[in-house]
Amino acid sequence: MEAVIHGIHTLFSSLKNQTAERIEKLPQSGSDRVYFRIYTAHESYIATYNVNQKETNTFIQFSRHFKKAGLPVPEILGVNDDNTIYIQEDLGTESLLNQLEKHGHTDIPYQLFQKSLSALARIQIKGDQGLDYNWCITAKEFGKQAILSDLLYFKYYFLDTLQLPYDKQAMLDDFEALSTYLTHTQYKYFMFRDFQSRNIIVKDGEVSFIDFQGGMKGALQYDVASLLWQAKAELSEEWKNSLLDYYMDQIDQLLKEPVDRITFVSQYNGYVLIRLLQVMGAYGFRGLFERKAHFLASIPLALRNLKFFIENKRIGIITPEFDRVLKLVVADEMVARFEPPQANEQTPLVIQISSFSYKKGIPADESDNGGGFVFDMRGILNPGRFDEYKKLSGLDKPVQDFLEQRTKMNEFLNSVWDLIDITVEDYLKRDFKHLMINFGCTGGQHRSVYAAEQTARHLRNKYKVKVHLQHTNRENWVK
Repeated sequence: MEAVIHGIHTLFSSLKNQTAERIEKLPQSGSDRVYFRIYTAHESYIATYNVNQKETNTFIQFSRHFKKAGLPVPEILGVNDDNTIYIQEDLGTESLLNQLEKHGHTDIPYQLFQKSLSALARIQIKGDQGLDYNWCITAKEFGKQAILSDLLYFKYYFLDTLQLPYDKQAMLDDFEALSTYLTHTQYKYFMFRDFQSRNIIVKDGEVSFIDFQGGMKGALQYDVASLLWQAKAELSEEWKNSLLDYYMDQIDQLLKEPVDRITFVSQYNGYVLIRLLQVMGAYGFRGLFERKAHFLASIPLALRNLKFFIENKRIGIITPEFDRVLKLVVADEMVARFEPPQANEQTPLVIQISSFSYKKGIPADESDNGGGFVFDMRGILNPGRFDEYKKLSGLDKPVQDFLEQRTKMNEFLNSVWDLIDITVEDYLKRDFKHLMINFGCTGGQHRSVYAAEQTARHLRNKYKVKVHLQHTNRENWVK
């Protein structure tokens, strides 16, 4: 990662003829791309590192095409020689999802959803004009094969991973029928592919779009389905229906003729199902295979979203085996399988988390249980070796940035959480009273402090459990 940051510094200096004051790694999303925010005295920019050169080329070409058409996307400032790092305009830090979480389901987010759908219609229809689809990462069009691919993604990474029983040939026949039905739509333009509220940036009441490198030619309905049925947004039926009507009004104006709304909505519902299943496949891959905590935690919400759709919407093409399997997937016991136990006021378990210095020794466990977990952080590069971090601790953001950007701390902690989560869930079910978790490093100031803080946050967020956190060597930190 240090080589990447150096590359960003070099590219930025060549483009802006100035030196970046600070480069901050942004939280990782579901993709393998790594994002950074570059700070100068008065402005900020976004840098992206991506070893997939074709994906980088696609995003750059699409961005430049849309920008030239006056559409709300970031300006690309430059790319390095091997197409692995590019720098773009920073559109802001607030997403549509942030606004929804901040204001709730009130007029302000509703109007932003309307603006997003109006801008979506323009990028789909106007952006399609003269767009070179040869730049697409995979298929040029979201046709039958691409739809089948999304359905198979769900099959392989969710159904098969969980070893759910079903008639495989009957299911493949059902997939074939659904993909054929959805392929026959007259409204095919630019399809964003991952149009959800995290990829809509809000600044000064206006919206802009990011992360459209997966775009291709496809049905207008898919992107609307992606936005309105995003599980995290939890939009009401009233909002979904009124916003869909608003979107159809927008495309009527751009196409200069009214769409056949009965057919449009019927196929829209089909694309809602495709999108929900594709998301389940993605959560299965990132959560069940890669063991990423965020995606595992998202599975229950996505299953409840799918359950509501199955119980309230029909698309006229669901065959018996497909219908049976979908009901099996959203059964209450399946949802419960992914929901971690939650502590409440009466829960006796208290988790003691400590950071410590190996020079001083491992903290003693005075409880009746004795023992607990001890994790050695000395295999992680020590920020304390560098002068600028010696007088800081794992509580300070520069140290946190160092550990997240220049070490394997995130991988280490994900593995730690896989282990301790098993014990925490068992202890919650059995009404145990105490669990001790210790993180040690050389001085008990940087790595162990960061790990203890992040683990306390993880357990409070996931299990709502009582956590007592202490940094045992605090009085000896370098000042």
